[in-house]
Amino acid sequence: MQEPEKSLFMLVGVGAMIGLGKLLASDERLTVRLAIGRTVMGAATSMVAGMALIQFPGLDPVALVGMGSMLGIGGSQALEGYFKRRLRQSEGRYGKDA
Repeated sequence: MQEPEKSLFMLVGVGAMIGLGKLLASDERLTVRLAIGRTVMGAATSMVAGMALIQFPGLDPVALVGMGSMLGIGGSQALEGYFKRRLRQSEGRYGKDA
């Protein structure tokens, strides 16, 4: 396996662990659906750090993981907040049962 693939899998793994850790640290009821959702969202948002390799091809793997962690946490928080707001707006507009 070459270095770009290793970096990609490392970012996915770090993001997935961040998503699970965030879920386990919260007061929310733990469900399989929530665990899978947070894991996928954390993994996807941390992979955005891979774009830094386009600008800085010789970026140290530790720096890449740090950027992935930062983007994984911040990105998942932003996406979750956005979707919760949109869900509340649609419930208010169409009624909760619609």
